[in-house]
Amino acid sequence: MESTLGLEIIEVVEQAAIASARLMGKGEKNEADQVAVEAMRNRMNQVHMRGRIVIGEGERDDAPMLFIGEEVGICTRPDAEKLCNPEELIEIDIAVDPCEGTNLVAYGQNGSMAVLAISEKGGLFAAPDFYMKKLAAPPAARGKVDITKSATDNLKILSECLSRSIEELVVVVMDRSRHDELIKEIREAGARVRLISDGDVSAAISCGFSGTNIHALMGIGAAPEGVISAAAMECLGGHFQGQLIYDPEVVKTGLIGESKESNLARMKEMGIDDPDRIYNANELACGENLLFAACGITPGTLMEGVRFFHGGARTQSLVISNQSKTARFVDTIHMLDGIPETALHFR
Repeated sequence: MESTLGLEIIEVVEQAAIASARLMGKGEKNEADQVAVEAMRNRMNQVHMRGRIVIGEGERDDAPMLFIGEEVGICTRPDAEKLCNPEELIEIDIAVDPCEGTNLVAYGQNGSMAVLAISEKGGLFAAPDFYMKKLAAPPAARGKVDITKSATDNLKILSECLSRSIEELVVVVMDRSRHDELIKEIREAGARVRLISDGDVSAAISCGFSGTNIHALMGIGAAPEGVISAAAMECLGGHFQGQLIYDPEVVKTGLIGESKESNLARMKEMGIDDPDRIYNANELACGENLLFAACGITPGTLMEGVRFFHGGARTQSLVISNQSKTARFVDTIHMLDGIPETALHFR
């Protein structure tokens, strides 16, 4: 799957990032999201595959495209029989977030990216558009920290696993009122807190790389993005756990669904019989073949944002595979208007 789709999947996130970056700083959150969705969908439909969106732009964003259940790829066209050999057909499930951190793009802030994860059919958990309690940590702490433990206990475990004092640890937390007690506990334990306004996928996967100065992600964020994070962390060997949050009183910012009871009913309809189950990375992303790809829209911890020049643009992307056991950083110059009049700079 990687050898067949790898380069094209990178181009999918690159095109979404370039489209969204054109609206960076213009205060147009919905427009930045929409153009990213359109660009991602258009490029996906040029890929020789039969893809199914299992996590897309759900009801929360009221998006016009890339909805859950939508089929994408050349092999979904009406004339697919002429174009695709059934014996060579690649059927995949896809989780997408064409503009992760729409507010970040709208207000010119760091940390937004176009992101997706793919697997063979059935390899990604079809999460409802709820929230999720998350815990991400470096590979050295995989299976040792636990989402059921207190933040204080997990910081002690992290300290031992990473051979660092608790005071040297940095924990990323979404800046939300629901996290007031969590933030207080982390600080009282001696660790440092990095607050983010949006975009916790980047924070989660940063835990999988040394040198990012991010040692854990804690707190509640969007569930679909949790699955995408889990796919990346499973490829990297990092720790990720998630637990669905279906009670509006817990998140304090509203959920899809009118009440806790309606959300529980919706989960049951989706085949989730244990609403309080804690999922590990290899349960949220159970596929034998996993591929994660992201492209920076605005500058972030792992990647630069899109940089435009006369006649083109430059992007930085990341593709992670559990097949080749690689994490590749891809630096691309896009000659958008033919050969640029200005010189292409090496750095």
